[in-house]
Amino acid sequence: MRPFHMLLAVLVAVIWGVAFVVSKIGLESFTPPQLAALRFLVAAVGVLWLPRPTVSWKAVVFIGLTVFTGQFLLQFFGIAFGMPAGLTAFVVQTQALFTVGFAALIFGDRPSTQQITGIVVALSGLLVIGMTLNGNVPVLAFALTLASALSWAVGNLVIKRLPKVDMLHLMVWASLVPPVPALALSFVQDGPGALWWAVMHASMWGLVAPVYLGLLATVLAYAIWGNLLQRYPTATVAPFALLAPAVGLSMSSLVYGESFGIIRLLGMVLLLVGVAIAAGRLNRWLRLNTG
Repeated sequence: MRPFHMLLAVLVAVIWGVAFVVSKIGLESFTPPQLAALRFLVAAVGVLWLPRPTVSWKAVVFIGLTVFTGQFLLQFFGIAFGMPAGLTAFVVQTQALFTVGFAALIFGDRPSTQQITGIVVALSGLLVIGMTLNGNVPVLAFALTLASALSWAVGNLVIKRLPKVDMLHLMVWASLVPPVPALALSFVQDGPGALWWAVMHASMWGLVAPVYLGLLATVLAYAIWGNLLQRYPTATVAPFALLAPAVGLSMSSLVYGESFGIIRLLGMVLLLVGVAIAAGRLNRWLRLNTG
């Protein structure tokens, strides 16, 4: 990979890592469904000039419901219920493990020894993290974050079964989906007019959050990432995404003073190492099914 493209890959990882802290900042001004709706209303502006991808509306809606709506609504609720931003950045990486498992169950792709090893290592890390919660991280918040990763994994399988498509166009058009259920949930949970009130009373950084999440973390980051995936093999590009949790943890420590004991840090390292091991085989599967 050319040095410039390596820098772009690192930039995407930084954008995604910072997004976990930005989400927490946004949730200080908005409820989870409000922040989700605003994020994707910003991201969906691109449909005004980007043509619809050459896939069915059914696929666009399903991806919008899983990769975006399910993932981020659940993630935002997890953070709002007490999940630290840095820890969230690590736990959502379990999406790779869920993807491997679903691929085996649905498509009959039997796990390799490398996959099984990675899953065992990652699950060991997850177990270690779970043992260190001790009430300072609510179990519900942790479970919602795992459910967020599960939703992402389901969407991954759908995306990878599609014919070759412009990922930027697909992500922008799929962004039309989340505002509908998010606004409906906000209407029920927060009441009519609550979103407008929240926008009018949000802090400056609260207003910046959905713009960052919509334009940078969704549109720009996916545009760069999709371009890199078109230029290089998946196995060359994908490992850069594993930098995002480290960035998320660093930023959370800087902004919120988030810190962990040595045991939880060990668990997070095991989780990330396991995901990296499993991802080697996962990347091969993805290439075979998008060829």
